[in-house]
Amino acid sequence: MERAARRRRVASADRLRTGEIPRTKDYRRDGRMRINFRSTMVALLAVTLACVLSVGAMGAKAPVTLSFWPSSNPQEIEFAKIIVKAWNDAHPDIQVKMEPLPASRSTEEVLLAAIAAGTTPDICANIYPGAISQYIAGKGLYPHDTLPGFYDFIYARTPKDVVDAFTYKDGHVYQIPWKGNPIMLAYNVKLLRANGIDPKSLATYSGFLAAAERMVKDLDGDGRPDQWLYAPTVDVTWWQRLFDFYTLYIGASGGKTLLSGGKVDFENDAAEQVFAFLQTIFKKGLCPKGAMIGDAFLSGKIGSTITGPWSVPYYDQNAPEGFEYDFVPIPVPDGVQGPVITFGDPKNIGIFANSKHPLEAWEFVKFIMSRENDLLWLKITSQPPYRRGIAKDPLFVGYFEKNPMMATFVEQGVYTRGVDDSKYLIEIFDTISKQYDLCCVQGRKAPKAAVRDAAQAVRDILAGW
Repeated sequence: MERAARRRRVASADRLRTGEIPRTKDYRRDGRMRINFRSTMVALLAVTLACVLSVGAMGAKAPVTLSFWPSSNPQEIEFAKIIVKAWNDAHPDIQVKMEPLPASRSTEEVLLAAIAAGTTPDICANIYPGAISQYIAGKGLYPHDTLPGFYDFIYARTPKDVVDAFTYKDGHVYQIPWKGNPIMLAYNVKLLRANGIDPKSLATYSGFLAAAERMVKDLDGDGRPDQWLYAPTVDVTWWQRLFDFYTLYIGASGGKTLLSGGKVDFENDAAEQVFAFLQTIFKKGLCPKGAMIGDAFLSGKIGSTITGPWSVPYYDQNAPEGFEYDFVPIPVPDGVQGPVITFGDPKNIGIFANSKHPLEAWEFVKFIMSRENDLLWLKITSQPPYRRGIAKDPLFVGYFEKNPMMATFVEQGVYTRGVDDSKYLIEIFDTISKQYDLCCVQGRKAPKAAVRDAAQAVRDILAGW
């Protein structure tokens, strides 16, 4: 029997080896396989979930942040704070960080340095047209006309001739027309009335000089005059000429600027008349001999001053009780016909070429220049925006009814000129300022000679000498 049992086991082993009898399952090994399978599936699900979460995180991008540099003027900073908060509250995905330009340096110096260093903001709201060529030479500004819907938006807001005036010679628009500040003559209503002077008589050089002679008085009896009609500055800093010689030259010439086609265009009778007019004021003692302390206009020491609309909120906040003022066009030489043209002191908005978010920046610029924000701008700064038909726009009518002086500036704004676009602009005005000092302040040079020498010096500057 033992032999028979052994034969059966051997036969079974042979049959198992040949596959005739299936092997018995190894339940321990099968269990391990099932555990490994479940672990693999869990790992795969974890990886899949991680990928989904990663894609979701990529979709929920951090908000875009735009840098915005407004002017350091207190009213403009106030406006900027209001619109930036309104924008940020309504656009959590596009946040604007506002940083005013430093007050200690000119905007042109700051922006040129930033362009050179590659540290410009996305947007600046204090672009001076006279420095555009320098900004472009440094590849600093974005060609705004390539932005989507640019011309549709800008022509709906701004007269075409204004847009054309700020279009660069290559056909691109590197500055977005924003606001202009027509320069006019402010006068002390009560002081002129007390001296028997009609403000309309200030319209011509002869009338202005006659009124100036009448206004000179020694009020305290110390033998020295302490009241005048006008006090042209003795400061020879280049930009001061924008508000005396240059403003008066635009008016005297019927709207000329200093250059035409890149060449000198101010060696003419108009420039000589301006120098002669200012020289007469100094030479005849019709103005103070030096700089005056404090605000000579608000203190009643002078009866008029050449200024812009930004003075309205300043006067309203700082004038003594009972002080009355108004504005008339700048004086022009006798015989000049037609509307008086003046310096417009424009400032525009620019998006910079190194902005990583030009489309988002463009949306914010359109927000700045909306009808509602143009009205807010007017209310805070008293600076007229370049807005088509603003005086008759129903949204603005109430403002002008309450602020009739601003309506005067808007009317004058049609008759303004800017400055020439030249990389030598500061040197040009420096040259004119030197001749202003020699001819007008010191009286050491005749007007014709002063204009001639200034013109020749500017020709040398333009030639690169």
